[in-house]
Amino acid sequence: MPDVLVAGAGPTGLLAAFELERAGLDVLVLERDAQPTTQSKALGLQPRSVEVLAERGLLAAIEPHVQVRLPAGHFSGLPIGYTDLPTRFPYQLGVEQAHVAAAIEARLRTPVLRDAAVTAVAQDDDGVTVTAGGRDHRAGWLVAADGGHSTVRTLLGAAFPGTSARISLVVADVTLAAKPTGLADGWQLPSQASGYLLPLSGGRYRTVVFGEEQQRLGRDEPVTADEVQRALTAAHGPGIEVGEVLWASRFGDAARQLEHYRHSRVLFAGDAAHIHLPVGGQGLNLGLQDAVNLGWKLAAQVRGHAPDGLLDSYHDERHPVAARVLLSTRAQAVLGVPDPDAAAVREIVTGLLAVPEARHAVALEISGIGLTYPGVSARADVPAAADGRAVLAGAALPDGWADRVETRAGAEPQLVRPDGYVVWSGGPGLEDALHTWLGQPTTAALLA
Repeated sequence: MPDVLVAGAGPTGLLAAFELERAGLDVLVLERDAQPTTQSKALGLQPRSVEVLAERGLLAAIEPHVQVRLPAGHFSGLPIGYTDLPTRFPYQLGVEQAHVAAAIEARLRTPVLRDAAVTAVAQDDDGVTVTAGGRDHRAGWLVAADGGHSTVRTLLGAAFPGTSARISLVVADVTLAAKPTGLADGWQLPSQASGYLLPLSGGRYRTVVFGEEQQRLGRDEPVTADEVQRALTAAHGPGIEVGEVLWASRFGDAARQLEHYRHSRVLFAGDAAHIHLPVGGQGLNLGLQDAVNLGWKLAAQVRGHAPDGLLDSYHDERHPVAARVLLSTRAQAVLGVPDPDAAAVREIVTGLLAVPEARHAVALEISGIGLTYPGVSARADVPAAADGRAVLAGAALPDGWADRVETRAGAEPQLVRPDGYVVWSGGPGLEDALHTWLGQPTTAALLA
């Protein structure tokens, strides 16, 4: 029997499984699709996520698929420079989500169980039983990372409050029979609200269209090639010709978040815990960082040495982060509305973002580099321990902690949580920090 079940083989679920396996747990990922998807909803990794993947040795497998390193992010299309961020990776990586997922999945010990859609979830005092693919699967815990339309969330009746969609957009992957010279020759930041084009692999192009026609059509209306053609012609002129619509979906600016990320033995992560307008490239990154925050805490709980409240700190730390992202994306949605009042607000915001301090503050937020938690002093810039332990650099480790802390030489003393955040940086208090985040030391009798 696995220690943990994970519902959903997107990047969030796969990284959660990877983190749990690194810590020595047995994990089974359940995925409804029969084959790995080649469709990529997200197309970029923000700097903090690049750091996280690099620290875990996952970045090397992703880099061959990177299309571009963008030295900026954007706030509703307004460029936000990253070059002065305090990181080794002051850029976004333009890469299709499918390649990120594949790189993580390749490192799992236990293969993903596919064609296993979740249909029932039952909890008791000792664990969780999940019916998926017509079979019952039992584990001590379940991580629900099954997307914005989470079946697990629905089955548990978890409250998912927020705001309903007010605007409608279309995202589509298309081929082009013709296009103006120079258009969409490479990856770049959005330059217009509607008709944005980005080249993908295999001769495909990603476009997002947002106009009056999209507001009129119902969410269940099929997206036709003629609709996309009209939108792209309006944005780029008569020189562009759609060949085929390979995939398309309508979406809106709904913003919702679970009231509680933990429901007894079920913990939610990624889009299953929060949805928002996918503007600014924050959704994939938010989910990846949910996974690394949750993984080591759940592993400590399973292994029986988590201090009181550690697992609940997952909700306490990550819920406010997602709430802030939802606030940001709602604001960006308003700035993109083709309305004179919204245009006036956009002009004011554009002026404010010309102030270096304001622009830097927004860059820290969107990139994830400025993220911090209570009791955390800084991000660390050290490789994560291969076995999911914390890292102590530049100091002597007290007895009883070697099973949970890897020691390294270093000029700067610091204790780094398994998710890469510094919780002690020299002076008194090392043992207090160890107790706060890692529980009680292992006695010599237990080690024997």
